[in-house]
Amino acid sequence: MDRLLSMRVFQQVVDEGSFAAAARRLDLAPAVVTRLVSDLERHLGVRLLHRTTRRLALTQAGESYLERLRGILVDIEDASDAAQAQTQEMKGTVRVLAPPVAAAHVLAGAAVDFQRLHPGVNVEVHVEDASEPPVHEFDLAVLTGLSVIDPEVIVRPIVQSVAVLCASPEYLARHGDPRDPQALLQHRLLRLRPPSQRPGPVRLIDPTDGDRTLQLDLPAVLTANHTDTLLRATLEGGGISMQPVDLLVGPIRDGSLRRVLAPWITGRLRLVAAIPSRQYMPLRTRAFVDHLVDYARRNIEATRLEIGPT
Repeated sequence: MDRLLSMRVFQQVVDEGSFAAAARRLDLAPAVVTRLVSDLERHLGVRLLHRTTRRLALTQAGESYLERLRGILVDIEDASDAAQAQTQEMKGTVRVLAPPVAAAHVLAGAAVDFQRLHPGVNVEVHVEDASEPPVHEFDLAVLTGLSVIDPEVIVRPIVQSVAVLCASPEYLARHGDPRDPQALLQHRLLRLRPPSQRPGPVRLIDPTDGDRTLQLDLPAVLTANHTDTLLRATLEGGGISMQPVDLLVGPIRDGSLRRVLAPWITGRLRLVAAIPSRQYMPLRTRAFVDHLVDYARRNIEATRLEIGPT
């Protein structure tokens, strides 16, 4: 019996919730998966799984065994990664969770850039906008400052930026360029809608005047819970919206958007990498996190050059 393979197969069966799903994931015949788990139970002399036609459930012995097994398999993978890294390219898969905006505008570019350096590493991105993200199901999660993060999770700052007001030249030609915050009352506002809430007052901050703050009740002609939708509406001339500066480098460079009411900003944003545990972090994951941080910070520096001080 290949004991290591049997251990890996048993863990996969539990993670996938069925023998058939584990077989597909591992590219093995279902009969082989069933035999390997049975061989492992026979070797240990205990039943690890309760099997019915509808579901699988771990026995008490299975729970104890799996708890220890996960760490052992990660240690084995780490040992292989560390040895191979001396003479070979890093290999394997990095599974990343991210909300839509971070996935599209930060993670996608960072992943492509990373794979130019390490073509043997696959990046698997899962896009989900959850208030309590399932960080423990992934190698790392790229999260905003609004996410609720388990205090036991390792959090590494990626980048800090700001949100600013912007509009298309066509919109400003029709409606004029607001010269002060009160002038926004005469404009068409496009607002982000927080989950299960209505947009509250707009908070404006002047970073050149000791962070002087104003709050204005500004009605919106369009609200959405998706940043890219608001960005597209702004590009189409629908009004003035508040956007992370990271998203505006290209549109401002090509002239399709202009920043308005500088130097006022509408908030400070924070992006972090949440890692379930530093103890069992594979080499490829550590390298990817380092690269992601460097990539995001280089982009922010480019943003400052294009948009000006924030």
